[in-house]
Amino acid sequence: MESNFVDYVKIYCRSGKGGRGSMHLKHIKYNPNGGPDGGDGGKGGSIILRGNHNYWTLLHLKYQRHIKAEHGGDGGRDKCHGTDGKDVYVDVPCGTVVYNAETGKYICDVTYDGQEVVLLKGGRGGLGNFQFRSATNQAPRFAQPGEPMQEMTVIMELKLLADVGLVGFPNAGKSTLLSALSSAKPKIANYPFTTLEPSLGIVAYRDNKSFVMADIPGIIEGASEGKGLGLRFLRHIERNSLLLFMVPGDSDDILREYNILLKELENFNPDMLDKHRVLAVTKCDLLDDELVEMLRTEIKETGRQGDKELPVVFISAVANKGLDELKDVLWKELNSESNKLQAITSEDVIVHKDKDMTSFVDEEEDVEFFDIEDIEDIEERE
Repeated sequence: MESNFVDYVKIYCRSGKGGRGSMHLKHIKYNPNGGPDGGDGGKGGSIILRGNHNYWTLLHLKYQRHIKAEHGGDGGRDKCHGTDGKDVYVDVPCGTVVYNAETGKYICDVTYDGQEVVLLKGGRGGLGNFQFRSATNQAPRFAQPGEPMQEMTVIMELKLLADVGLVGFPNAGKSTLLSALSSAKPKIANYPFTTLEPSLGIVAYRDNKSFVMADIPGIIEGASEGKGLGLRFLRHIERNSLLLFMVPGDSDDILREYNILLKELENFNPDMLDKHRVLAVTKCDLLDDELVEMLRTEIKETGRQGDKELPVVFISAVANKGLDELKDVLWKELNSESNKLQAITSEDVIVHKDKDMTSFVDEEEDVEFFDIEDIEDIEERE
């Protein structure tokens, strides 16, 4: 059965080229010196990415290999303007990162709903000869060609945006916890790597408050080097505000497993160690109260997050034990001053810089001229 979760697509994109300006001289009865009346060409369509919170996967783009915008129409006589090509809007889930497939260079990042990023700008339409008339050149016999189209093959990668990301070895109880705290229905079974794709759930809190929790497929030692499920899902952890590490209570060494997970994240991206962390010891219904207190004391003494004490919660999703305490701790950490996310300062529309059109061609003599903004130079060369 094919998975409905797609977090990687490769697409060829092409904007529209600008329409050609018209080189036309007006010839009508009773007006033998009608002069130039060539119209401007139309603008080519652009490729625009738009953040849409209704999408959580790139599945809708999986089989869309080509995205092309319309070309601008050519200008006509009687100063008729060419038709502008329609822009193409591509809806993507929040958290989508775009790279150039050929160079691997980062292009843009769509992080919030409604954000628009101009991926490829459509070519400007060329100016008709009517725009170049002057006292010394009353019948210009040249017009400007439209700007060429832009094309690029891009890679889109999705990094899930969530408040809390669940980090743990396979069979640590991550899916069970998500199903107990939210309405999500992740696959649960008694064997490793049950979760093969991330799952999101909304956890209800007091006073109609809530936060988003993400169940990330299990990590094993060496995942940062490609072992197990490898690097594919490690990138989803990068976008979580808070990391909830989950280690089973029947583990031989809880802190050792916690440190292994921490090391794998550090090897993948050292910046992830700056995120706030909470340790949840799962399956504590298998432990007696005396052992729980002993483990709690041991973890508090040796497990720290820099200068800060590592919050530890003992839970059992099956027995519904410690879940309210866990939500209190998570909410407190999410809303702590040091964990506030920086506000997004990027503009609603981001246009990538491109080279200006610097020349146009004389249609009769095939002579190249400078940019139309320098009309004096054009007249001098005439």
